Amino acid sequence: MRAINISNDKKRDAIVGFEGKTKKPSVKMVLPDGSERTNVKFVKTTVSAAELAKKYGDLNAAGKALIEGDPETDREVVGKLIGKTRKLYVTQDGGIAYRVNLTQALYKPDGIERERRDLAKAPANIAAEIPLQWTGKQFPKDEAIRKFVFTKNYQIRHTNGLSYDFLYGMAKQLAESNTLMFVGAGKKGNEPIILSAGGDPYRGFLEGRVEGDKYLLTLHLTNMELKPITGGAK
Repeated sequence: MRAINISNDKKRDAIVGFEGKTKKPSVKMVLPDGSERTNVKFVKTTVSAAELAKKYGDLNAAGKALIEGDPETDREVVGKLIGKTRKLYVTQDGGIAYRVNLTQALYKPDGIERERRDLAKAPANIAAEIPLQWTGKQFPKDEAIRKFVFTKNYQIRHTNGLSYDFLYGMAKQLAESNTLMFVGAGKKGNEPIILSAGGDPYRGFLEGRVEGDKYLLTLHLTNMELKPITGGAK
């Protein structure tokens, strides 16, 4: 469970936990004998088409070699099961690239590249010294779901008794008003929320629900706003 620093309407903040919740499907696939299936990862090939073309001279020659044999198959490696993996960048020769400079390409409406620049890598700010701010800007739920596209949802969870009271109070306040509270980063709460270094910026909205002594506090994230269609065909 990751940490998040968040404040309430009284500008009191606490570092609590948050995690994504995946909904389990109501229908599951099983094998013919009724046992549950298991997903596995395995090594499919150890070379790319570009490497084969370079080895045989061109793609036509590489295709002929593939028909006549299995030059892409390393019998000692292909078919082995894979456990935990890590993303790596490789060079044109298939070697590991140890230094990677990510760039951002900007295009004109006609598809022509206009500018290429270094990709900005903004730091994460969900657990920064300055907490995510409770801005006081509230949106009725039925209005918010028609105005924003929520692409990510996280459950905010307490880590001890004190943070339980802290989060329960926030959830109860939002549940009673039946609204979503806009939250943001920075001292004024007007900066986007960034979950990881170099990640996409989002706007955040808190939703609260309570049932007895139970609560549910959800952080909804969006980077897309729905705009009304103006004008019409003449």
